[in-house]
Amino acid sequence: MLLAIDIGNTNLVCGLFEGPRLQGHWRLATNHQKTADEYGLDLRGLLQLAGFQVEQIHGVIISSVVPSLTSTIEAMSEAFFHRIPYLVSSDTDSGLQLRYANPKEIGSDRIVNAAAAYAQYRTDLIIIDFGTATTFCAVTRRGEYLGGVIAPGLGISAEALWSRTAKLPKVALISPKTVIGRDTASSIQSGLIFGYAGLVDEIVDRMQRELCTTPTVIATGGLASVIAPESRRIQAVKPFLTLEGLELLYRRNRGDLVDRGEPA
Repeated sequence: MLLAIDIGNTNLVCGLFEGPRLQGHWRLATNHQKTADEYGLDLRGLLQLAGFQVEQIHGVIISSVVPSLTSTIEAMSEAFFHRIPYLVSSDTDSGLQLRYANPKEIGSDRIVNAAAAYAQYRTDLIIIDFGTATTFCAVTRRGEYLGGVIAPGLGISAEALWSRTAKLPKVALISPKTVIGRDTASSIQSGLIFGYAGLVDEIVDRMQRELCTTPTVIATGGLASVIAPESRRIQAVKPFLTLEGLELLYRRNRGDLVDRGEPA
C-alpha cells in the first residue's frame, strides 16, 4: 500500500492507497513544534484504528509547501514506516510541460493537482485549490502548465476580519439564506461567502479571456464545498484531487524509485 502525504500550511492530509484506490484518509493539524516521533505515533495510531498495519505500507510520497516540516515528515517516514519517501518537486515527471518562468517557484501541491486533473480530463483546465491560500492553475489540452493566480484563502480573510475588528464575532463559514444580512453574523457570512464566490468567478472569467478558450473548472481543497455551490463557474469538486495526484505521480516515477533501491 502507498501512503501519500500532503503537507499544507494548515493541515497535513494523508491518504492510503491500494493500487489507485483510496482506502482511507486522515487530516492532522500542521504543527511546526511536533517532532517526527509525535507525528509518527499520531499517524500510526490512526492507521491502526482503521484496521491497517505499518507493514502493509510499501511506499511513501510527500508533497510539501512547508519547508520547515518536510524533513520532519521524511524522518517520520523512515523511522515509523521504514521507507525513504519520494518528495515531489518541479523536477518530478508530472506528465506536464511547466511553462512557468521559474518552475522551482511552483508549489508542489499545484503541480500535483494539475497532474491529477489533466490525467482525468485531458482538456483545457482551470484548477482551483481552496487551502490556506486559494490558487488557480491554468493547464492546456496539450498538457502545458501555464501558471495561475494566488489569492488569500477564505479562512485567512475571515481571520483577518475577526482579528482586526473589536466587535465583529467569529461566524461559521456557511452560506446565509440571503445576501442582505438581517443580523451581524449573516452579514459577515454574506460578505465572506458571496464575496469570495464573486472573486472566484471574476478571476476565472479573466483567465478564460486570456486563454481564449472555455476551460473546465475543477475545485479541490477543504473549503471547495463551501464556495462551489455559490460559484457560477466551478463545474466539479474533487475533494481528493491532491491525494489522487500523489498516487499518480508515485506510479509515474517508479523508475526513479527503483534507482534509489526502493520497491516499486
